[in-house]
Amino acid sequence: MITAKSHLDLVTVPPSPWVVAHANQFKSGARVLDYACGSGRHAMWLAEQGFEVVAIDRDQEALQHLQIKAQNLPQGSIQTVCLDLEGEQWDLSSLGLFDAVVVTNYLYRPHLHKLNKLLNNNGFLVYETFAVGNEVFGKPSNPNFLLKPNELLSFSENMQILAYEDLIVQIPKPACVQRLCAVPLQSKT
Repeated sequence: MITAKSHLDLVTVPPSPWVVAHANQFKSGARVLDYACGSGRHAMWLAEQGFEVVAIDRDQEALQHLQIKAQNLPQGSIQTVCLDLEGEQWDLSSLGLFDAVVVTNYLYRPHLHKLNKLLNNNGFLVYETFAVGNEVFGKPSNPNFLLKPNELLSFSENMQILAYEDLIVQIPKPACVQRLCAVPLQSKT
């Protein structure tokens, strides 16, 4: 079990360079969903950049610590929602549509293809998670949590791929990752 102190320590890990690079494309004041936010490092960074953030995760304790950290931000910068992202009743329609959805270090294949439905017509999907080969660096090493070669591309139907990489990164620690930035191809009806 992760302790309260470790949740706070994790927030000090800098945001992913991939997220930082692609967040520059979001419109000013964009409404951003930090999907499976964990300790909230991206939610905090995005809110500090002036974005309106909805941070969702199933870990209520992590969300409570994120709310404490967010007290120094303007009120309403971060809204937290406790939700089982792997449940059969996956329905986020009550949250509305977003200008961007950010996902890092999380993979649950049964709902992956639904992420683009959370975006408005001009929204960005920014996704980065572990890939096959990461087992040589440690955890995660379970194939259920590692993307196969080009697998992230297969879940991007009806999306225009703006950037994609499948590589080994060194920061914050060595890891095999796939990462993608994409936008919807056509307007939703």
